[in-house]
Amino acid sequence: MTDDAILQGCLRNDTSAQRELYNRYSPKMLSVCYRFAHHREDAEDMLQEGFIKVFSQIHTFQNKGAFEGWIRRIIVHTCINHLKKNKKFNESVDIIHATSVQVREESVPSIVQAKQVVECIRLLPIGYRTVLNLYAIEGYSHKEIAEMLDIEESTSRSQYTRAKQMLEDILVKKKIIMRPREKTNWLGVAAGR
Repeated sequence: MTDDAILQGCLRNDTSAQRELYNRYSPKMLSVCYRFAHHREDAEDMLQEGFIKVFSQIHTFQNKGAFEGWIRRIIVHTCINHLKKNKKFNESVDIIHATSVQVREESVPSIVQAKQVVECIRLLPIGYRTVLNLYAIEGYSHKEIAEMLDIEESTSRSQYTRAKQMLEDILVKKKIIMRPREKTNWLGVAAGR
């Protein structure tokens, strides 16, 4: 069944089309939820809530952009709202982790398994994890993140910087990456060269 056929079926409230949409996109969207959630149960709750919104708002999809992208935006916003509703975003974090490491760029060595990195991201405090996911993985700007989370843009930037450092510390501690002996980037190129 094509995305268009699924969309048309869902607009008619056809349960087989709704089941097909859920079966096709729920595994990818669960992985999105999993990055925001602390426990699998929370991720599953976010997923279910997100798909309820997808089905109730499907009539608003205007065929501008990818259908999967539209679903993903709803899921991401559902995750954020879930965290806000449960007041999980405002967990306090230690300010001691405030140096920088590049994560957004394609600089992580190819030997690092994506699953290991996701597991390490999940170890971050919820505020750091949320900003890191929104900026580095979902591609939102700090301005958009600030609006979504009701925080200052500078707070988003500092949370991201701290998240990157804490993530590097976790990756090093778990021996997924090695900290360079001299100031270098993750590709091993000395700084300033």
